[in-house]
Amino acid sequence: MIARVAAFALSLLVAAGAAAAPWKLDKDHVHVTFTISNIGFSVTHGQFREFDAEIDFDPENVETASVAFTLVADSLDTNSKARDRHVKSKDFLDVANFPTIAFRSTKVRLIDERTAEITGDLTMRGVTQEEVFTAKLIRLGPSPFNAADTIAGFSVEGVIDRTEYGVSYGAPAIGVEVPIRIDIQMNPVKS
Repeated sequence: MIARVAAFALSLLVAAGAAAAPWKLDKDHVHVTFTISNIGFSVTHGQFREFDAEIDFDPENVETASVAFTLVADSLDTNSKARDRHVKSKDFLDVANFPTIAFRSTKVRLIDERTAEITGDLTMRGVTQEEVFTAKLIRLGPSPFNAADTIAGFSVEGVIDRTEYGVSYGAPAIGVEVPIRIDIQMNPVKS
């Protein structure tokens, strides 16, 4: 059943003109956010404002899709300049020595007709660990403003243990587990 639904979704991609083409982020509609517990009293929210991705779909087999996502570490924003300076320092991300945080997929597995599990290597502060994220399809279809433009929207979520990357300052008072969410809107690259 899942294979039939996936094949149908892929046929929509092909019909929309996205056959074997890479996709590009619509950066005005992408948000990379995270939360972290602040000494057990509150939750701090943050985001990365600069990022890029290479995303490829194979219309014949969605499980051969691939994604490489790169964040500019210095673009971190927690709505506090003093806190941002500290998180960018050697205590946390050490952005002077490690300017990017990168994820490269190694496997994509369909869970159901709207959900995929993406396994890959996350590299932060020079340490690489395998992580698993869940991607949910929100909508795939023509733009309501221009039917010739295809849009795909996804939400991607996962949780990392920051101490596995050498980011152990303040743990466990400052949260160890960091939930991440990426809201993505993207379009097929036109040739």
